[in-house]
Amino acid sequence: MAHHKDHEKLARLKEAIASHEKLDSAQKSEAMKHIEEWYAEDKGLGTLAQALAERFAVLEPVLAELGLL
Repeated sequence: MAHHKDHEKLARLKEAIASHEKLDSAQKSEAMKHIEEWYAEDKGLGTLAQALAERFAVLEPVLAELGLL
């Protein structure tokens, strides 16, 4: 399972995605789906961040701010 620190970063990441102005609702939904799949498979947080950055370049600043990139 992810550590407590990861849970906090995930919560902040979800909030940032939900309020991101450059993502439409379909992109937000897809990003959230990636997060849920990552969590279910218990992958590393770095793996998730890299996948999101590759799929949604506009999220790179958010991921960097959270210390994930």
